[in-house]
Amino acid sequence: MAPRIDSSTRDERLAYVQKRFACIANCDLCGNCALFHGRSAEEALIDYIDGKEELPQVVMRYRR
Repeated sequence: MAPRIDSSTRDERLAYVQKRFACIANCDLCGNCALFHGRSAEEALIDYIDGKEELPQVVMRYRR
């Protein structure tokens, strides 16, 4: 589970995003590039990393 913003540090959230959405250099197997419409996970999830919004709310913006 993703760390909640009210009980984690920015570094903990960044580490979670980097681990959970790590690039495996095989877009056919991964899908993160498609999920975030060509953006890196760090760029796409910056509002979560910075503690502005919880992860599910940020991810929902990319679902189309």
